[in-house]
Amino acid sequence: MNIQPIKSELDYKKALKRLEVIFDAVIGTPESDEADLLGLMVDEYEKKHYPIEAPDPIEAIKIRMEEMQLKQIDLVNEIGGKSRVSEVLNRKRKLTVDMIRKLTTRLSLSPKLLISDYQLTR
Repeated sequence: MNIQPIKSELDYKKALKRLEVIFDAVIGTPESDEADLLGLMVDEYEKKHYPIEAPDPIEAIKIRMEEMQLKQIDLVNEIGGKSRVSEVLNRKRKLTVDMIRKLTTRLSLSPKLLISDYQLTR
């Protein structure tokens, strides 16, 4: 096992190639230990060089609605009225603090995610 730190894109690609070869190694073998270490190093490199941004609040709500198989009408209690739900989801109206509190509970979303700023459309 000769593990080198991932310092460049070339190192990253080599690590991915090696990880592909040893990914299914039997647990307890040197290859399995190497796969564990390489996996951690690749993960750290990706977090630093390929960060994934969180979706904006409206996209997060829409994604969760889809996951929970909810329709706009299902958020009337949290947002208030069918037309208000439509305005919010179509970016015509901003979320209020009260809406954020209720949506956090109903959709199990982080308040931090829901208070992020986003653009309204005109």
